[in-house]
Amino acid sequence: MNKSVHSAASRPTARKWLAAAAGVAMAAAGAFSPAKAQDTIKVGVLHSLSGTMAISETTLKDTILFLIDEQNKKGGVLGKKLEAVVVDPASNWPLFAEKARELIAKDKVSVVFGCWTSVSRKSVLPVFKELNSILFYPVQYEGEESERNVFYTGAAPNQQAIPAVDYLMSKDGGEVKRWVLAGTDYVYPRTTNKILEAYLKAKGVKEEDILVNYTPFGHADWQTIVADIKKFGSAGKKTAVVSTINGDANVPFYKELGNQGIKATDIPVVAFSVGEEELAGLDTKPLVGHLAAWNYFQSIKDAKNAEFIKAWQTYTKNPKRVTNDPMEAHVIGFHMWVKAVEKAGTIDPDKVIDVLPGTEAPNLTGGISKMLPNHHITKPVFIGEIKADGQFDVVWQTKDLVPGAAWSSYLPGSKDLVADWVTLKCGNYNTVTKKCGGSGS
Repeated sequence: MNKSVHSAASRPTARKWLAAAAGVAMAAAGAFSPAKAQDTIKVGVLHSLSGTMAISETTLKDTILFLIDEQNKKGGVLGKKLEAVVVDPASNWPLFAEKARELIAKDKVSVVFGCWTSVSRKSVLPVFKELNSILFYPVQYEGEESERNVFYTGAAPNQQAIPAVDYLMSKDGGEVKRWVLAGTDYVYPRTTNKILEAYLKAKGVKEEDILVNYTPFGHADWQTIVADIKKFGSAGKKTAVVSTINGDANVPFYKELGNQGIKATDIPVVAFSVGEEELAGLDTKPLVGHLAAWNYFQSIKDAKNAEFIKAWQTYTKNPKRVTNDPMEAHVIGFHMWVKAVEKAGTIDPDKVIDVLPGTEAPNLTGGISKMLPNHHITKPVFIGEIKADGQFDVVWQTKDLVPGAAWSSYLPGSKDLVADWVTLKCGNYNTVTKKCGGSGS
């Protein structure tokens, strides 16, 4: 983390002498001046490097450092080198806001790439609005939000949760009839499951065929909960678990599934927060066949993906270092930010925010993602089966890229809302009342 240094130049009596001395020195040196810290463009990195979310977020910090290194090799941005300013909010949600304020107000970063959980994102939102800075948020989330200062490069529910349920309901997905919605107890799982409950009921699923369960961050004792899941799935109807469990709690959860002999052929689990990075710390053999829904998998065959994986493993000096979906979201967001800054010709946040909608960047699966007026992007959706080596075998994918929807049509409070920061200049415009207002505006 950079620290400001107050030199003798800050004292009034010293300033005149220094100015005169500087004039002589400049003349003697042919007006040569060495590069200063302000000659770089600072990029904030706001990811937990300790605590329960470090298992997922540390690699995202490394991703931004890698992308900055790659961009600097190309000459930086606007003729200036990029400089990373890394902080550790330590999986402490109020600390995210403090660290965000430090990055923007003290370190003078021009953009921040960060957060994983929705509670951390909600914590920093007032800071980004007050100080008028830019946050790129790279993780799947519950939707129900569109902020002017935030660009959401992870999946909205219509780009992950809804397609996953559709797949499981289909013949290929096993025609699931009973649903366990298991999540960590915070805003993302609760809101996502509220959307999924409404969606399932709209599809004819009865309330008694939906079991909802929440556990704290870092939850370790899964024996009773997994036993309940096993019992719920023994009613003679095909049952699946939709998991919004986050962080290191996934490790004991999947271990307990294996301990109790729950196989994917019996009760498949589709996860929204488990990717290659999380599986790297698990014995995956008992989990073969369980599922994850993402917008990217390392195993997808594409020239850009192969190029990225090779460059990433070279940078980390680890030929076994994996890639994952939120990393790709940072790749897309970072390249969109670079394009927008170059188009605007400045790092001024208002001008960069204005030109970001419409900006395109290649994803790593063969398509071109676009930033939409609602500050979400277009993404493909993939369902992958866990393989014994910790990678995924893609079993289903959307035909085209899916535009991210900020507001869910399945919730009464948001079905009439749209987000449009280009024409309407509003994150939650009500199409019935023709007014903009409330949270998310």
